[in-house]
Amino acid sequence: MGEIRIGLIGAGYMGKAHTVALQAVGAIFEPTLRPVCEVLATSTPEGAAGHARRWGWRHATGDWRELVNDPHVDAVIIATPPRTHLDMVMACIGAGKPVFCEKPLGANVTESLAMTEAVERTGLANMTGFNYIRTPASQLARQIIASGEIGDVIQVTAEHVEDYLHDPALPASWRTRIATGTEAGALGDVAPHIVNACLRLVGPIESLVADTRIVQATRPGPHGPEAVENDDLGQMLLRFANGASGSLSFSRTAAGRKMGYTYRITGTRGALAFDQEDQNALWLYDASRDASRRGFQKLLMGPAHPDYLAFNQGVGHGTGYNEQIVIEMRDFLQAIATGESVWPTFRDGYEVDRVISAALVSACERRWVDV
Repeated sequence: MGEIRIGLIGAGYMGKAHTVALQAVGAIFEPTLRPVCEVLATSTPEGAAGHARRWGWRHATGDWRELVNDPHVDAVIIATPPRTHLDMVMACIGAGKPVFCEKPLGANVTESLAMTEAVERTGLANMTGFNYIRTPASQLARQIIASGEIGDVIQVTAEHVEDYLHDPALPASWRTRIATGTEAGALGDVAPHIVNACLRLVGPIESLVADTRIVQATRPGPHGPEAVENDDLGQMLLRFANGASGSLSFSRTAAGRKMGYTYRITGTRGALAFDQEDQNALWLYDASRDASRRGFQKLLMGPAHPDYLAFNQGVGHGTGYNEQIVIEMRDFLQAIATGESVWPTFRDGYEVDRVISAALVSACERRWVDV
């Protein structure tokens, strides 16, 4: 088993999650390449050094460019806000290093396409960070749909709603400013995850109509009230290329919802339902059963389901959020080791960003838009 030295840019929420995953993936999946936490970069040398010491990174730097150009770094993980992604990704590509970038891939669809085309020209391993779709339950849902078990998909109802900005007293941040975030607020932060799920489970989205809203017009800023510049919530109606219809909701102000990533998929022979707040269960409805036995069946995840056994051997014992990131790291290491693309690549991240871009146009112009 060989080693691969990883550089991580960012020490926030996702930076710690990736650190945990890098330290766990070798024992859980025994990949061909075993990752080494080589260099951690944050915005200051002091902050980087402190996090590296606590988390177990060998070296630290306050300059991400130093990390990318370090000959001892073989591959890079980018876990920073979207406005920073373009320069970092392009530098990694220029240095010939495989790169994993958190979603959304770009601050806009033009950036996403530029990064995608640049990395595809080189053949470097690349991935976009969509972790929720990697739960054993969602992987099972994909298998059930692909096998035709619930028939042809005719309708999808999906949402990703959370309440991390429900409190009006919470201050403005990079997420609420276009200059540091993106034009899309909740549309760019939580919606990409559930759009990714729709693309993965049902297929390409042909057209959509979207509506968005800013709920909290101002938030406390460093110099007084500050205008919120992007959406707090919204909805989309979807038309899929396979003929299915869909509705999708997204919000960062949904009181009481902590991880409201859900989907209900109806087919001609049955249906599926999933809720990330109960991520170790998938609900299956079989319309072919006798009328006296019809009803949603709760399938508890266990060793028979995708990627579950690597973590534990007990049905219903469950996996959690960090396990999703571990599975991501397994896939990224596999892409590097084999030289073959592993979903979701930058191209897949770009496809999500195309949908988000179309939704922005639709909400602004108040019309249906082809994706």
